[in-house]
Amino acid sequence: MTAHHEEVNGVDLFVRHVGNGPDVVVLHGGPGAHHDYLLPHFDMLATGRRLRYYDQRGGGRSPVSRETATGWREHVADLDALITTWNIAPVTIVGYSWGGLLALLYLTEHADRVGRLALVSSAPAHAPARRELERRLAERMRAPEIVEARTQLRASGLRERDPDAYRQRAFELSVAGYFTHPQQARALTPFRVTERTQRAVWESLGEYDLREKLAAVSVPAFVMHGRHDAIPLSTAEETARLLGAECLVMEHSAHVPYVEETQHFVAALNQFLPRAT
Repeated sequence: MTAHHEEVNGVDLFVRHVGNGPDVVVLHGGPGAHHDYLLPHFDMLATGRRLRYYDQRGGGRSPVSRETATGWREHVADLDALITTWNIAPVTIVGYSWGGLLALLYLTEHADRVGRLALVSSAPAHAPARRELERRLAERMRAPEIVEARTQLRASGLRERDPDAYRQRAFELSVAGYFTHPQQARALTPFRVTERTQRAVWESLGEYDLREKLAAVSVPAFVMHGRHDAIPLSTAEETARLLGAECLVMEHSAHVPYVEETQHFVAALNQFLPRAT
């Protein structure tokens, strides 16, 4: 395992490589998050291949100044620069959540540089479906058990007694709506989102719709989506149809199948991703 910073397009990006074998670039979600919360589960894919993670600009250990642009075009340009630096085109990409949408954006701009594409719980390929995601997620976060747990946490005095335990519990409740069973959030590595970066990405995308462009590209692809994800399953199925890809429905997962159904997640991607023999 190696970790360091690489300068591309005037910004320093934190990168981490693990494993040996064919290269696979892993794109984390957010926008504005960092790759740590994919661990340790995603690292289970490192057997027989090299996983190349990086914290995208404006998040995690790749901070940028307020004057630095962090829209979708900058994210695509950074990914392309890293692929060039690493000399790994045509590249295999695994994109999770927003990282799935980033992978699709890259595909529509640089289809000739993508060799294989796996999407895990990908953000929708068009803006109306993303708004439906936000509506569904907000509804889930209003579930009585989550509301009651937040009330109990505020009244517990834990913040004063054990600040670290309080922060952990507060994090779990903040992401509970992403899981089929809220208590599964305990297994997710905590992370933070840089709101300024997140806002800049979505504003730059506007009323985006990639479907026509996706129908015009051809690449070996694989789509994985949780049956209970707040992102409508129909959007993943549509993306799979456009790409001519298999859509594997994770029956016991919501948005985080790598936590909710770890062994199934690893086995399915091991079959699709290139691997040293």
